[in-house]
Amino acid sequence: MEMSFRWYGSDDPVTLDHIKQIPGMKGIVSAIYDLPVGEVWPYEKIINLKQSIEAKGLRLNVIESVPVHEDIKLGRDTRDHWIENYKKTLINLAKAEIRTVCYNFMPVFDWTRSELQASLPDGSNSLLYNEEKVVNIDPISGELELPGWDLSYQTSDLRQIIEEYQKVSEEQLMENLIYFLERVIPAAEAEDVLMAIHPDDPPWGIFGLPRIMTSKENIVYMLKQVDSRHNGITFCTGSYGANPDNNLLEMLEAAEGRIHFVHARNVKWLGERSFQETSHLASDGSINLPVILRKLSQLGFEGPIRPDHGRMIWGEEGRPGYGLYDRALGAAYINGIIDLLHVQKED
Repeated sequence: MEMSFRWYGSDDPVTLDHIKQIPGMKGIVSAIYDLPVGEVWPYEKIINLKQSIEAKGLRLNVIESVPVHEDIKLGRDTRDHWIENYKKTLINLAKAEIRTVCYNFMPVFDWTRSELQASLPDGSNSLLYNEEKVVNIDPISGELELPGWDLSYQTSDLRQIIEEYQKVSEEQLMENLIYFLERVIPAAEAEDVLMAIHPDDPPWGIFGLPRIMTSKENIVYMLKQVDSRHNGITFCTGSYGANPDNNLLEMLEAAEGRIHFVHARNVKWLGERSFQETSHLASDGSINLPVILRKLSQLGFEGPIRPDHGRMIWGEEGRPGYGLYDRALGAAYINGIIDLLHVQKED
């Protein structure tokens, strides 16, 4: 497995100089953040990003993410235009020799939490999702704004989009995803780019919006409908694992050979549809990362893996979930497990 780290570019308070000091660190997961959703990524911007990373002795191994335009998710008449743009971006990424693209198909809002700095018993803080609080929030009011959300819409446009989604069932949203993949995956195959869809986070509907990348059944359906090695998944232990009904080992087995990227993090279940993120240590949360990593090793996964959302520890401040210290501890923890798995294989 190739240890990797999320980096948000030159404005990220966590610098490449910091990241490269983490033992075993090889890859950088990043994107181009200053372009409107749906616009073709110019090759020049991609290569500049890649070269800035390579100058520090690391490599840009995953793009996370190339956002999918809302017209595609909604199945609007204009979606073919945005799909063509998406394919052109994949071509430019391949030209820069970038072979893995993480993306998601979550309507309107990306990952969602009710608190960004919820206290933990050890004095650190982390991201928390409280279902009771979220169901009483009007997302249009601006009461809840989270990193990752595209809030470039005008309020009237956002309201219209959310209202339009009320007419879109989970089945229709899945059909729109398949429509997108049927047109994008041939381009990905031609350019040898692995597409890795990220699960919905949390893995259930929010704000009355449908969500579909939530379960083993939906993963299997999506993979079968567009049956290509280049159509795969990002396996996020924290996203899928937020739902106790998801058997993560069974999900891994169901996606064997189609897992192209892994997000490793831990969450602690706090009740029905509520959870808080913890350290990566198995005993701190409800996700047993050593068991997950052992299964990935047994399945032959050798792709990029990154420590996902971390706590804020030792007084660090910064982008919620994306500080340096706890993610570095997570990388060290994951590396230790991987080293032990290698030793056990040799024995």
